[in-house]
Amino acid sequence: MDFGLSEEQELLQETLRDFVARECPPARVRERFEADGAHDPALWSAMAEVGLCGLCLPEDCGGAQLELLDLALAAEVLGEGGVPGPFLGHALAGLALLHAGSEEQRWRWLPRLASGEAIGSVALAEPDSAWEPERWAARLLEGRVGGAKRLVPHAAVADLIVVGLAGGGMALVERGAEGLSVEPFAGVDGTRDLAGLCLDAVPAEALPGGSEAWPRLRDAGLVLLAADSFGSAWKLIRDTIDYLGTRRQFGTPLVQFQSVKHQLADLATELEPARSLYWYAAHAFDHIPAEAERSAALAKAHITDRALHVAREVLELHGGIGFTWECDVHLWYKRAMWNRAFLGGPDHHRERCARLAGW
Repeated sequence: MDFGLSEEQELLQETLRDFVARECPPARVRERFEADGAHDPALWSAMAEVGLCGLCLPEDCGGAQLELLDLALAAEVLGEGGVPGPFLGHALAGLALLHAGSEEQRWRWLPRLASGEAIGSVALAEPDSAWEPERWAARLLEGRVGGAKRLVPHAAVADLIVVGLAGGGMALVERGAEGLSVEPFAGVDGTRDLAGLCLDAVPAEALPGGSEAWPRLRDAGLVLLAADSFGSAWKLIRDTIDYLGTRRQFGTPLVQFQSVKHQLADLATELEPARSLYWYAAHAFDHIPAEAERSAALAKAHITDRALHVAREVLELHGGIGFTWECDVHLWYKRAMWNRAFLGGPDHHRERCARLAGW
């Protein structure tokens, strides 16, 4: 049995790495941190051209009809590059429509999402940062939704937002709808904008399969965050090795010092085995439904925790310059912080893992 990636999956990552190196070098990532917003329309158009907007969407809607593992492999590469933009929320909105939407809703939105013409997002967290549907308060009554949402990715540029409803249902809200107000939120990661939503009797369409599809939407989001964090962490380790090879102390490159070698080796050996966690969780999503929920929670909790640990360690290995704005470490450090918190922190998902295991 082959537990590695297929040739097609390896080619997917290789192609995307070439794309990211060409279209989004660290200088372009830094531009987004220093700009008013994280969305770069030209970069988004380029991402759409290489098919990133519809990897898991059906072929008859313009997508590639791949599996969640393929989408996660793409997320890993985007995490490596620190690529800014609405990829995560857009991917989750597409999956929500795919698994919970009516036939009419799918045909109306999925082709536009797959082409990148329309941008999607998800509004799940309540004002108290509650991510689970048991604590959601937004309600849909007579075709209008009322309530408030927080931590909505790229809400200001989203053409379609999937809103989580009390009890676990979901509804579609379109950009510019009457009664919808978007309030920017100052997040830590300059590559991914956040906002709060005020929903004052906003026209909305229920997703018929929302309650049944919500767990799958959450699991997909957890896997994508884990994959992004894995890519970000390996990027930091590789860049730190390169940096320490250029700095010298007592005439010797810092990377040759035994204590530094041990620290870098520890980081690598702690991180690399976690690759299989997100691979397996993504595979389970499509092929082993009974194990998908716990696998996704475990991957998210462990990998995002490890990624933030890596970020802290490599910042210290850079010495004083690591704490400056001019050093690129903080770009990926902040991405690791964002990934760790979004959709719930590690402690929350470890508790879920324990409950799902019957502990």
